[in-house]
Amino acid sequence: MKQPTDFPRVPLAMLPTPLEPLERLGRALDMRLWMKRDDYTGLGGGGNKVRKLEFLMPEAIRQRADVIITTGGHQSNHARIVAAAARRFGMDSLLVLRGAAPNTWQGNLLLDRLLGADLDFLPYDEYPDLVAPRIEARAEELRAAGRRPYVIPLGGASAKGALGYVLAVEELAGQWARLDDRGPDYVVAAAGSAGTLAGLLVGLQRIWPEARLLGISVAWPADRVRERTLELAAETRALLGWAEPRAQEALIVTDEHVGPRYAVPTDGGLAAIRQTAQTEGIMLDPVYTGKAMDGLITLARNGRLGRSPRVVFVHTGGMPSLFAFADALLSAESAAR
Repeated sequence: MKQPTDFPRVPLAMLPTPLEPLERLGRALDMRLWMKRDDYTGLGGGGNKVRKLEFLMPEAIRQRADVIITTGGHQSNHARIVAAAARRFGMDSLLVLRGAAPNTWQGNLLLDRLLGADLDFLPYDEYPDLVAPRIEARAEELRAAGRRPYVIPLGGASAKGALGYVLAVEELAGQWARLDDRGPDYVVAAAGSAGTLAGLLVGLQRIWPEARLLGISVAWPADRVRERTLELAAETRALLGWAEPRAQEALIVTDEHVGPRYAVPTDGGLAAIRQTAQTEGIMLDPVYTGKAMDGLITLARNGRLGRSPRVVFVHTGGMPSLFAFADALLSAESAAR
C-alpha cells in the first residue's frame, strides 16, 4: 500500500491553501460554511489544476519533453495553468481549444497569449470528434520537427492527477481538526472532467467516510459525471493499492445547474457570484464555481442538506475568466437592481 507522497512530484502550488469561514453567507443559508481556497494555489493565476500538475509534470520531465500539449474549453483554466507549468520548466505549450479564434483577447485567452502558448482552435460543435485526431496530428508534426511533445489529458483527469486531491483532503483534515471534533457533513465542488472529484472522493472515503461529496456538474449529465468519477477513483485506489470502499453512497452528483451548455453563464450562477462577492468579498467565475455555488445555495434553500450542516466548498479557481463575461455579469447586476 502506497501514499500519494510516494509518487514523483514537483512543487508548483503554494500550500497549504487557506480554509476560510464564510460566516455571513453561511448564516443566510442556515449552515456552518467554510471555503477551501484552492484559487490561491498560485502558479499561473492559481486553481485546482496546479495540485494535479504536481503529479503529472514529473513524467514529462522524465521524458525530457520540450512541449506540453493539452486541450480544454475556450476559457480553459486547465490550459492556462498547463501553459504556466510548461514555462516553469522551460517548455513550450500547445493548447487545442474548443471554439473559434476570438476577435478580442480577454480572460484566460489573454493569459495564454502572455505565456506564449501556441493556440489551436476547433469549431465548437465539431470539437468532440476532432480533438483527439488533432492532438495526435500536431504531436506527430512536432516529432517530425525534432521536438519531444508530451500530452496531458483534458482537465488533467487521470489517476496520477487525482493524487493531488487525495493529498488535499489530508491537508484539509489537518486544518479541520483545529475547528471541530466531527468531520464536515458535505464537501462541495464543481464537477467537470471529474479528476478533482475523484481525488476528493478517495481521500474522503479514507479520512471521513461519513462525509458526503457533492459534485455540481457544469457540463455533463449527472450519470456520466458519477460514472467517470467512480472510474477514476477506482483507478486512483488501484495506483495506491488501497482497498475499495464498501459503498459508494458518499458521492452525490447533480446536473440541475449546467444551464444551456458548458461555459454558458446561467442566471443562478451569476446571482451566486454576486451574492458571494457582496457577502464575503470572494470572487467566483461563471463557468465553474458560480454554478457550483448556485447548486449549494439552491440545495440549502430547498432543505435538501438537512438542518445546519457543516459544509466545505472547494474554490477551484477561475477568476481570470470573469473578465471574458463582463457583459453578462453587468447585465445580471442591472437586472437585480
